[in-house]
Amino acid sequence: MKLLVTGGAGFIGSNYVRWVLDHSDDEVTVYDALTYAGNRSTLAEVERSAGGRYSFVHADVCDLEAFTRAVAGHQAVVHFAAESHVDRSIAGPHDFVMTNCVGTNVVMHASRVAGVERVVHVSTDEVYGSVERGHSLETDALDPRSPYSASKAGSDLIALSYHSTYGFPVMITRSSNNFGPWQYPEKVIPLFVTNLLDGQKVPLYGDGLNRRDWLYVEDNCAAIDLVLRGGEAGEIYNIGAGQELSNRDLTDRLLRLCGAGEDMVEYVTDRLGHDRRYSVDCSEIRALGWAPRHGLDEGLASTHRWYRDNRWWWEPLQAGHPALV
Repeated sequence: MKLLVTGGAGFIGSNYVRWVLDHSDDEVTVYDALTYAGNRSTLAEVERSAGGRYSFVHADVCDLEAFTRAVAGHQAVVHFAAESHVDRSIAGPHDFVMTNCVGTNVVMHASRVAGVERVVHVSTDEVYGSVERGHSLETDALDPRSPYSASKAGSDLIALSYHSTYGFPVMITRSSNNFGPWQYPEKVIPLFVTNLLDGQKVPLYGDGLNRRDWLYVEDNCAAIDLVLRGGEAGEIYNIGAGQELSNRDLTDRLLRLCGAGEDMVEYVTDRLGHDRRYSVDCSEIRALGWAPRHGLDEGLASTHRWYRDNRWWWEPLQAGHPALV
């Protein structure tokens, strides 16, 4: 199969590209605008080793003409390209609406016209909003509370409309918080790990009791690929690891991994509209035969080692684009 991956130079997208090349004979085209969170160095090793099975297109997902040219001849599309940092969406929501909503419409329209056989639109559990107790189902009403999650909810509805209106074979995945290698160091786990590696304090929002389910990125890639190849058109699949803990608990685990003490934690003013808890019911994806393979502590230890051993990758990014805290 010839597969096009939008946002393939970003965190989850680049890990997915590696997954596909390691687990199939597919040819992969990465389509990426290389904004601050998409970096060509992330895929340098892939470019050297994949040979004729890998190609790269530098273009914006909102550019209909460029995407129409790029998608021609591909059988499938996995659409990761998105603005994804909540703090940035609060500071500047316009880019989020453009990339996440307009960009998704470009992908769906051009893919349909090109006769693409299957499209997976990659989304987030944040579209459900804060869940006081229990777990969000794929059929639950959406209740996004930040410009980021609202733009992702809008993009989900745009993608699904192409199935309802045209019968286009679109599927959606909504995953919990991902972590692992190659994540831009503005997100909480790489931010905290790299700060601690440099002897700097970590900024913990509010009372630290907001809760998230942490999913190792390779497990999410396996689930997305399963949906691409075996999911049902028009369906939504929640993806979570069932590894829920508070931000305070997460911080404590990272402190232990880095050999740091409580004095390295700095409580900061809470984020605007900070959702208290996310949790998703994963019965649908598990019915396809998926289950997470990486435990939380195993994944955190692996992630810590990766950032410790790969300063060459994250230090230039950190210097060029100071993380939002």
